[in-house]
Amino acid sequence: QVQLVESGGGLVQAGGSLRLSCAASGSMRSINTMGWHRQAPGNQRELVATITSGGSIKYSDSVQGRFSISRDNAKNTVYLQMNSLKPEDTAVYYCNYYDRVSYWGQGTQVTVSS
Repeated sequence: QVQLVESGGGLVQAGGSLRLSCAASGSMRSINTMGWHRQAPGNQRELVATITSGGSIKYSDSVQGRFSISRDNAKNTVYLQMNSLKPEDTAVYYCNYYDRVSYWGQGTQVTVSS
């Protein structure tokens, strides 16, 4: 089992920034992928960004150039720096951990006002 605890969501004006953190604990494998997904009301959950334990990164087209994902393997923590936020970024953001099984955090609300 892997437990994920997210923090850092909140309310911000368009153009502002937020930083999300997700701390993982439990039975983690050395080779894994962590990332962020989001779900807006009425929409399906969508991938935002992922980063492997080796440092390979992927972004969705909608956040490329505005969001930056990073991780501290020593702390088992993944971060999402979100800049130039737009109202359409409003969603619940979920941390994800994957090695052979996928685990999810409880989600943190990000609201961007226009």
